[in-house]
Amino acid sequence: MTTVVIGAGIIGTTIAYELQKRGRRVVLLDKGEIGGGASYGNMASIAVTEFMPASRPSIWKQIPGWMLDPEGPVRVRPGYMPRLIPWFARFVAASRPSKLRQLEAEGAVLCKRVYDDLMPLLRETGLEGELTEEGCLSLYSDETEFRVDREHIEILERFDFPHRRLTGSEARELEPELSDSIGVAVLFPHNRSLRDPFRLVQSLAQRFTALGGEFRRGAVAGFDRSDRISAVRLVGGDPIAADEVVLCAGAHSGILSKMLGEPMPLETERGYHTQIMSPGISMRHSIIWPARAFMVTPTAGGIRVGGTVEMAGLDAAPDYRRSKVTVRRAQTALPNLRCEDFSEWMGHRPACPDTVPVMSASAKTPGVFYATGHGHLGVTYAATTARLMGDLITGATPPVDIRPYRIDRF
Repeated sequence: MTTVVIGAGIIGTTIAYELQKRGRRVVLLDKGEIGGGASYGNMASIAVTEFMPASRPSIWKQIPGWMLDPEGPVRVRPGYMPRLIPWFARFVAASRPSKLRQLEAEGAVLCKRVYDDLMPLLRETGLEGELTEEGCLSLYSDETEFRVDREHIEILERFDFPHRRLTGSEARELEPELSDSIGVAVLFPHNRSLRDPFRLVQSLAQRFTALGGEFRRGAVAGFDRSDRISAVRLVGGDPIAADEVVLCAGAHSGILSKMLGEPMPLETERGYHTQIMSPGISMRHSIIWPARAFMVTPTAGGIRVGGTVEMAGLDAAPDYRRSKVTVRRAQTALPNLRCEDFSEWMGHRPACPDTVPVMSASAKTPGVFYATGHGHLGVTYAATTARLMGDLITGATPPVDIRPYRIDRF
């Protein structure tokens, strides 16, 4: 039984490891380096409190104003707007109150499982040291700003996710580099960080190959199928015979699903980061400032600053002005932060319009499975996705109902 897992980011690599451990012969396939896409440049956060749908009216009603602001938290390149209309129509449709409650529950179910699946994975692979103990601080300048984010806090309270409100002084006791302009903060203790997300993916890949798994470089040209999938055809290479194929190529998964006659409404939310190796400060916690749309995480040997969303498709050149904006905003929270010895990066997050991922068997081709659309939560959901997909693919009973994440829900 040969399973080809397409996509060697954190989702694909973790699934490949899980299936190889369960006795499948697994080929992990990617056209690039293991962990070289969004898994390389994410904000290194196990963000269990960030499952709420982006389609909340309080969010999408601000989007027109944001799009007129060149430094706003959401930017749509004008030339890409016509292609985005069908996706955005589904996004707005997901904002009905009854639908929002459903989507909140579907995200919360996954986030509730995160550490039940992540900690055993890290222990059995000897990678426990990749996870920090500290959580995340959400920052607010004053009570008025905090009340704007109160909806987020109320959702967490409804699903019993732990958090603790702090005064500005209490937040500075935890992170002395924070500005005196911070008047209120909320500590999310379970939003722990990774010491280096790229290293984690590569280390998992090493465990996978040590179990007998195979990694191959190659771009997918198409698929062979009759009554079920039989092979993955490669550009300029021999096909790979396959009894099963798992598509987890991130924002590129939609291109592959179209080859199988099963298109999905998947967009890329382009994210930017600045990795600062000589920041002039040290931090223990990650921080996020919702009103100013940035996040800062100590990771990969330095401090990483990221935030905002750009909708411009897979092919447009990066606009690194987005990175510079987030660094300037980060310096309002961390006035001693220096941007020296730094690099800038742009990557593609796979986004479904309803904010929950696709974890599903194909509705059209037996032997094909999908695991994509994790948005900002790829690292967060990786171990749980691998557990659920491992059960689905091998015929075991998953510990949660995965029907809400089916590909034909749209």
